[in-house]
Amino acid sequence: SHSSLYWFAGSDDFCPVGSIYPNLKESSLFLYPNQDVYFPPCKRYHISAPFVFAGGKFEQKKPSIEVLPDECLFEIFRRLPGGQERSTCACVSKRWLTLVSNIRRDEISDNKTPQASDLEHENTNKKGGVSAEDVDSDVEGDGYLSRSLDGKKATDIRLASIAVGTASRGGLGKLFIRGSKSRHVVTTVGLRAISRGCPSLRVLSLWNLSSVGDEGLCEIANGCHQLEKLDLCHCPSITDKSLLAVAKGCPNLTDLTIEGCANIGNEGLQAIACSCPNLKSVSIKDCPLAGDQGVASLLSSASYSLTKVKLQALNITDVSLAVIGHYGKAVTDLSLTSLPNVSEKGFWVMGNGHGLQKLKSFTVTSCCGATDSGLEAVGKGCPNLKQLCLSKCPFLSDKGLSSLAKAAGSLECLQLEECHRISQFGFFCSLINCGAKLKVISFANCLGIKDLNSGLPPLSPCESLRSLSIHNCPGFGDASLFALGKLCPQLQHVELCGLHGITDAGVLPLLESCEAGLLKVNLSGCVNLSDKVVQTISNLHGWTLELLNLDGCKISDASLVAIAENCQLLTDLDISKCTITDSGIAALAHFNPINLQILSVSGCSMVSDKSLPSLGKLGETLLGLNLQQCKAISSRAVELLTEQLWRCDILF
Repeated sequence: SHSSLYWFAGSDDFCPVGSIYPNLKESSLFLYPNQDVYFPPCKRYHISAPFVFAGGKFEQKKPSIEVLPDECLFEIFRRLPGGQERSTCACVSKRWLTLVSNIRRDEISDNKTPQASDLEHENTNKKGGVSAEDVDSDVEGDGYLSRSLDGKKATDIRLASIAVGTASRGGLGKLFIRGSKSRHVVTTVGLRAISRGCPSLRVLSLWNLSSVGDEGLCEIANGCHQLEKLDLCHCPSITDKSLLAVAKGCPNLTDLTIEGCANIGNEGLQAIACSCPNLKSVSIKDCPLAGDQGVASLLSSASYSLTKVKLQALNITDVSLAVIGHYGKAVTDLSLTSLPNVSEKGFWVMGNGHGLQKLKSFTVTSCCGATDSGLEAVGKGCPNLKQLCLSKCPFLSDKGLSSLAKAAGSLECLQLEECHRISQFGFFCSLINCGAKLKVISFANCLGIKDLNSGLPPLSPCESLRSLSIHNCPGFGDASLFALGKLCPQLQHVELCGLHGITDAGVLPLLESCEAGLLKVNLSGCVNLSDKVVQTISNLHGWTLELLNLDGCKISDASLVAIAENCQLLTDLDISKCTITDSGIAALAHFNPINLQILSVSGCSMVSDKSLPSLGKLGETLLGLNLQQCKAISSRAVELLTEQLWRCDILF
């Protein structure tokens, strides 16, 4: 009967009456009209399509769906009911992935029948809520997902996968791409997939992508109209044409960063200025074609919205600084670096423009125009200036620094680096003249500072100062520290790094004068400090101390005993390159409670495997342990320690 013909009881025979082949080896040959089809008997599950025997040889038969042209497949894919189904299809092959990733959101067909729509509407009303399709649609438009591609992972295929995969999982909001010299790179094809599948994109960062040109960025501009932040770094093939497209397609742009793009100039910047009135942050670095026209357009068009401006290594002149001084009404953060064509006049005009009333942070690096009179004008013209960073200003002298400090009455943080004309006179004058709001003062690599030869006249103390940082100023010595101890009684953070001229005699008075209790002390590289300093810190400030860096100091196990006994709040301890032994580590682990989270004993040659139990005990709270260059500790000991301290990151 018809039913018995297709009955299958689980045996290898297709038909219950027995095999139709006398030779069992031929049981895998099935005869079809006009052709023979061969199925290998042992590896049948590996075959994705049958092999056709024709013309005396075997040929793999192409699956029928692959015969369809791209246009037909595209129409099929865009009619799929949801994003999950399209994502599944995209996993089949690169061809399908490419087709699915090229479907724009507005090209997705609503293939519901009237009956289905009525039924869905009825169900929605019954449930008193929205349908699942509506929820999915809302989620797709949110754009809260972030994706990052670095190096060899930055390819068109991965971008296409991101475009398809994120569409049904919340939508792509942020995309960061860092290229490499790999053979597979990002091109227009990948960015086109993003533009068509990710209309919710708000943040795009492209770094080191020489293969991306105007066509790719124009695709983004045409498809991602919600773009708010654009970061272009070392993309030499991108020109003004791209910025023209961005200006036209992305009027909501608020943040623009351009670095090392040699073919972007004034035309592109002017287009952004005309079409993007909501700019809040602009950073332009190392773009030789960007001049006064482009920069001035950006600043003047966004006078009431632009809050952050960073200009570095540009061919701008005093004109741009004059525009900043006049139109920077909303600017709160301003950074000027390596502007060789800006003179003293530019800084003077900027300060007297009376437009920088809201400026709070000002950074100047490697600008020859930053002279005494120019910076004094800035100080007078910026009444709300709170943070001032001056680096590599060769024409700034003690007189200028003193006048600037006196003019900037609201200054809270003063940082100087490689300003070699500043001496100890300028240092103390700035400390005294900054007013009652100064909280942080930092000097680094200022070779003009020499130690005081005589004592200072009676001065009122700087009660507001909380943080003192002196880095690698070789002339800074004990006399200066003694004077600081009298001037700064409320210090909580002290950094004295690389000061070979200071000894216990200078540091001890400073430590004894700090009334509020020190929270952080960094004495790294001060090779002439001994255990006496550490014992004083522990006795006087152990009840508040949280961080202690003694890298390279002449301390022994006695310091660790003092720390263990008194510093119960200490979480970060660096005793690298110190003459401590296993006994010191044991003492540190013996006293409780101690709550160390970061411990560095790098370069301590006398710490050996005997410290393993002590380190294990300390590891109950440790999150980071540095054992680099500890030659007496074996690799086996580190392996055991790693197994025991599974929460702790160990460097060896």
